[in-house]
Amino acid sequence: MTEPIVQYKKVHKAFDDVKVLKGIDLDIYPSEKVAIIGPSGSGKTTIIRMLMTLEEPTSGDIIVDGTNLWKMEKKGELVRANEKHLRSVRGDIGMVFQHFNLFPHMTILENCMTAPIHVKGEDKKEVEERSIEMLGRVGLGDKMNNYPSQLSGGQKQRVAMARALVMRPKIMLFDEVTSALDPELVGEVLEVIRDIAKNDDMAMVLVTHEMDFALDIADKVLFLDEGVIEEQGSAQEVINDSQNKRLREFLSRFRN
Repeated sequence: MTEPIVQYKKVHKAFDDVKVLKGIDLDIYPSEKVAIIGPSGSGKTTIIRMLMTLEEPTSGDIIVDGTNLWKMEKKGELVRANEKHLRSVRGDIGMVFQHFNLFPHMTILENCMTAPIHVKGEDKKEVEERSIEMLGRVGLGDKMNNYPSQLSGGQKQRVAMARALVMRPKIMLFDEVTSALDPELVGEVLEVIRDIAKNDDMAMVLVTHEMDFALDIADKVLFLDEGVIEEQGSAQEVINDSQNKRLREFLSRFRN
């Protein structure tokens, strides 16, 4: 039996007195495509931000490829992880954000090359070749010398995907990557994600409101509500066949 590449074990997260996640247990397997759906404020983004080390769990454990992400061993005891440990464990995780997070003063090619060179210490020539390849893959090979301000929102999001792919992650996280886009640009971004899901071996976790898309590409769908995983299963089971009243109410908003 394949071991999970990511495990959440009784993970809680609170911001001051507000409990955002209430005991999340979740296994994500190598190559598995997981979609997380649920109403705004249910904790969806917090789940993946903790995996990217952008938010620290209040309690519980997150295990990545056999290593505790937020805790490390020191003198035989588990203690809070330091920055070096966090950086090491999250090295195999890539994330595409809602608002692109591109460096405005760098060309598209430079945006893709920066992290592998400066974070991973990779050879510049090899990184450049891989960056050009990935930009070509997302349909932007002719834009590599342009700056972010010269691109549409959909193009910027595709650059963000190419940049994440250049890092060769084992796990790719997508945080509602189409929600900030004009409706006519959504399709081009979803098509790139569909290509990645079909052709890449990495695990993927997508926080999304695109139900048809989740049904199309996800091996597993989680319905999160008020910080609890209320339902999980295959995309067909969760999106089309569930008898969960709260989930059916949520899904009715997306159907004519």
